[in-house]
Amino acid sequence: MTELLIRALAESDAYLFDTLDGPTAGLVGHPPFGRHYATFVQGGQYRPEWMWVALRDGVVVARAAWWAGPDDTRPAALDRFDFAPGEADAAVRLLRAAPPHAEYVLQLPSRWRDRAAVRDAARARMDAAAEAGLAPLVERFRSTWTPECGLPEPPGRLVFRPEPDDGVFPDILRRVETGSPDAHARRAIAEGGVERAAQEELDFFRWCPSPREWWRVAWTAGPGRGGEAVGLHVPARNLQAPVIGFIGIVPEHRGRGYGYDLLVDCTRHLAEHGAEKIIGETDQPNVPMAAAFAEAGYPMTQERAFFV
Repeated sequence: MTELLIRALAESDAYLFDTLDGPTAGLVGHPPFGRHYATFVQGGQYRPEWMWVALRDGVVVARAAWWAGPDDTRPAALDRFDFAPGEADAAVRLLRAAPPHAEYVLQLPSRWRDRAAVRDAARARMDAAAEAGLAPLVERFRSTWTPECGLPEPPGRLVFRPEPDDGVFPDILRRVETGSPDAHARRAIAEGGVERAAQEELDFFRWCPSPREWWRVAWTAGPGRGGEAVGLHVPARNLQAPVIGFIGIVPEHRGRGYGYDLLVDCTRHLAEHGAEKIIGETDQPNVPMAAAFAEAGYPMTQERAFFV
């Protein structure tokens, strides 16, 4: 077998990224969901220096693309990774050699394990990623609300208010992160404590181009501005769409179904600000939150697997 050449693309040859002869390329990743891989210059969201290929005799046999926002200085995620038949080793070598590093996010159709071709395509990528040194973290459900789903009615158990105090909001967020079932939060806590987990969430909230004024704290009913803090939610917009940016409950109020109340208020807030589509995600092991999305009228539209 001829020698493998692994390198980043340049704007002048970014077209090579689309030349991979991979029969499973349309089954998993972004293509089934209509997202096009193009550079910023071409009107897309990718930088050629973060689009890497492995070539054999000038032919692309494996490829990887790392995504980031236009102002980011480092990749946010590896979100395209595939290879030609028989070239799994080239794909592994590509991931090991390429300098960009970020978690791998594999987009998958709903109930992907029920379709043999999709399951095999996903497993091939997962196995190559694992051999390259990436470890599975969690699988998530992605659900999407549209106006046709109808607006869920608020249960009326809680009071929601914006919290402009940059001291109060992070304090509640730290309480929310304590004992969180979220896999990313648990990993952050294991590596740097609750403070790190809260800071990572705040960094994401601030990264989103939506207003700080949208962030909401949920309170139990009380006279005046009394009551206890139950949790918080962040209606947001990322670079593609309105999203349920965050929902969290403080430990002493968990187990009462309040996640649904926060989701409803977050949904209604985004809808009132013109959202025609709202995307929400939850870890698959978080059964109560997955049930809340279903109850609020969010059909499951995608699954995603995360590797770190």
